[in-house]
Amino acid sequence: MNDHRSVGIVMIEDDEGHARLIEKNIRRAGILNDIRHFTDGTTALDYLFHAPDGPAKSGPAMVLLDLNLPDMSGTDILARIKKEGSPLKRAPVVVLTTTDDKVEIQRCYDLGCNVYITKPVNYENFAQAIRQLGLFLSVIQVPEVEG
Repeated sequence: MNDHRSVGIVMIEDDEGHARLIEKNIRRAGILNDIRHFTDGTTALDYLFHAPDGPAKSGPAMVLLDLNLPDMSGTDILARIKKEGSPLKRAPVVVLTTTDDKVEIQRCYDLGCNVYITKPVNYENFAQAIRQLGLFLSVIQVPEVEG
């Protein structure tokens, strides 16, 4: 049986309020996995692909990705992660965003996102969605990174 704590969670979210809310509700769901938080795409990609303790080098990880980032679009990050030949191609990516534009949703799934969650403006709904994500995290099996 996999030790779920070994799956790192990489959260790429520029809104500090949302980030705190996500983390609080993941913890509330009883998920103890390590959460690394990044507020921009550049730093996050560097960690994902190049950091010695990052997913590409020491795997496995799940990525929580906001689409609206200050320096690049979340879809660009998603495309890089899921690109053919990427060491992170199989890493589950959960898109968390305020956009419920159907075209954007389809684009994310086409690029390989595993789950697309629209951030409800309503606090309680958002908290509930994150707790459910926490339950999902507690049962998910994450493939090993290809070395």
